[in-house]
Parts: sequence; structure tokens; C-alpha cells
Amino acid sequence: MKERIAVVEGIRSPMAKAGTALKETQADDLGALVVRALLGRAPVDPTEVDEVIIGNVAQPAHAANIARVVALKAGLPQSVPAYTVHRNCASGMESITSAANKILLGQGKIFIAGGVESMSNIPLMFNREYSAFMNRLMRAKTPGQRLKTLLGFRPRMLRPEIGLELGLTDPISGMIMGRTAEQLSREFHIDREEQDEFALLSHRRAVAAQKDGTFAEEIVPIPIYPDFSQILELDIGPRENQSMEMLAKLKPYFDRRNGTVTVGNSSQVTDGAAACLLMSEREARERQIEPLGYLTDFAYASLEPERMGLGPVYATSKLFRRGKLAMKDVDYVEINEAFAAQVVACERAFSSKEFAQEFLGRETKLGDLDRDRMNAHGGAIALGHPVGMTGTRLVIHTLRELRRRKKETGLATLCVGGGQGASLLLEAV
Repeated sequence: MKERIAVVEGIRSPMAKAGTALKETQADDLGALVVRALLGRAPVDPTEVDEVIIGNVAQPAHAANIARVVALKAGLPQSVPAYTVHRNCASGMESITSAANKILLGQGKIFIAGGVESMSNIPLMFNREYSAFMNRLMRAKTPGQRLKTLLGFRPRMLRPEIGLELGLTDPISGMIMGRTAEQLSREFHIDREEQDEFALLSHRRAVAAQKDGTFAEEIVPIPIYPDFSQILELDIGPRENQSMEMLAKLKPYFDRRNGTVTVGNSSQVTDGAAACLLMSEREARERQIEPLGYLTDFAYASLEPERMGLGPVYATSKLFRRGKLAMKDVDYVEINEAFAAQVVACERAFSSKEFAQEFLGRETKLGDLDRDRMNAHGGAIALGHPVGMTGTRLVIHTLRELRRRKKETGLATLCVGGGQGASLLLEAV
């Protein structure tokens, strides 16, 4: 990139397991609460914002172009345009990199970028048979036609299609995301115990971070609908009493007979929102603003949909090739924990010369992922994975952790359903 992009401020909501504290809060309201809080912290006037870009996956029917709805509900002037981006799990990163591109092209100076997802409110849908039945009923013109149509009703027609399950299933490979994790567990010989050990580590780190207040600086409390009598301040997901014994009792979820992936070593289905304020480094300097840090480069890559979990390796390879970097040049890494098997597979792929040669067209390995400088405060297995929001959260947390560690260079990366990966290179002030 010809100029670094300053991440001036970045905050998020607490993340709540679907069906819990935020279940009554629609995605547009949740996003608006976070963007309004961001504006309260931002060293700019709302009228100076050139555009709002929000990542979202479920695309709620009642809030088409949810970014615009979020912007207006957050109190931004009607003169500030907004649009929504969708790159599955990388939507919260796509919003940031889209804003960065616009800044670099001179199409604006100040942007709000973020992501939001209310997985509690992803709907159940009528199946095709019932939809066809209702269509015939509405088109019936005479009492006789209506009676004939009604007599064709069958109870099975009321069986719903689960929007969440459909969204997590890749239509090309036909595999739900957990099945792709099972495939990686076999390809990289990752057994159940290793996956559960990684899941336990995620919970322990997240619980420790909650106790020592690490997350407090990035979380904005959210009033709980519908009566606002309570405030949510902590993530609902990390389990203080989690243990290997408890994890071992869980049955495989995606492959009941031979599987190793369970709900305990998978990311949680979660509600959450995050947002950050972006401008060029030059703009921040002229305004005498000290940002959280900078976005210096980014890359997206693709691979087979059934191996989507390896997306971080492919994207990081592309990023490192352009910047002539290796993992040893990175001080800290945040990788999304879609599944324990997926993260462990990435660890092995990153450190494998053979994988680099066969799949990445490289002579040497990318480098080892050191768990002492990776996901220091847990990840999606403990905290949750609101799919449209996670990418933004990873960027915000990486920059804040670099500042805490007094380190310079960070990598935020994730896999993307459908067979993609995203990697962002970040620098602290």
C-alpha cells in the first residue's frame, strides 16, 4: 500500500451466545448502538464522515442495505452514504479493506467500517412445497378453487428450512462448515483430544482476559432489549468451568459415526457488532490524532470450498509474497477459531515445507505459529463467531494487543466459507 491507513478507534459490543441476552436485539439496532458509541469516542464530527461500510452475512429482510439503516439509527447525518458488504466470514474485514481502498483512491478521507450479525434472528423459512401451496391459495379465485387447494395441504409442508443451516452449507461442495473441519482433521491427522485441548485453551484464555479486564477497553456495554433494565458488559460464551472431561462427553456433531468435531471444539453461534474509524496516516497526522495503529497491507485468496479452513494459509502466503515477509517478522497473530481442527490444520500447514511446495508454490515454509503470540485471550471457540462481525473484532483486538505488548507488527487472519481466506497486516503506533 502506498500509504498506511490509520485505525483511529475501534470498539465492539459484548458477544452473546445466540438465544441469550441479545436475542431480542435486531442486527441493525445492535450495529447502531456500537456505531453511536464509536462516534462518541471519535475525534471527528459526524458530519466529517464520508461513508459508512458495514459487513453482514444474514442480510435481514427488514433492513435491506443494513449499513444505511445502522448509520441513520446511529445518528449520522442523512447526507452520509452507506453500503453493506458480504464476504461470508470475512465481511467485517471486507468493510475495512473497502474503506482503505477508497481512502487510497482519494474517494473520501474519513470512513466508519465494521460488521454486525444477529445469529439469533436468522429466520426459519417456509419450504418450497408450502410456498407453492400458499401461492396456489392466493391465486385461487373461487370458493371451489380455494377449497380444492386447502384439501391439498399436508402437515409436512410446515417443516421449516433453517436459515442458519442453509447459510453455513456450501452449495458447491454440499458440505456444511463442520464437515470441512472434519475433512481437515483427517488430512492433517488431528485427533479428538488435540482439538479438545485447543478448545480448553481458548476458554481458559478468554476467562482470564475477562477477569483481568483486557476486553473492557474494546467493549461498549449494550442495554438489553426489550425493557433496557439490564446492561450487558461481558461476553457470554467463555466457560470458567470448562474441562477436558466435559469436552470429552460431547458427541461428534457433523459426522456422528466417525467424526471428531463437536460443538465444544467449534466456534459458538453468536450475536455481536464492531466498528472502527479509519483515515489515512497523513490525515491523522495533520489532525494530531494518535491512532490505535495502522493497516499496512491485506490479501484475499481462494481454494477448494471443502478445504476452506486453510484459507488463512493461502491468504497469508499471498500477503507475505508481496511484502517479502515470513512469520518470523510478525510479532502477534489473531486467527479466527472457526473450529479447533481448522486452526490446528493451519498451524501445521504454516510450518510445513512440503505443504508450501505442493499447494502454495513456495520453496520454504511460511513459518511457525507460536501459541504464546497467537490468540492470547482466546478466540471464537470461547468468545463466539458472529460471522459478519468477527473480521472487524480481530483487527481491533490485534491492534490493542500489539500496544499492550509494545510490539510492532500483527497479523489478523481468518478462513471464509466457500473456500477463501483473508489476511490483514497491521502495525502499532
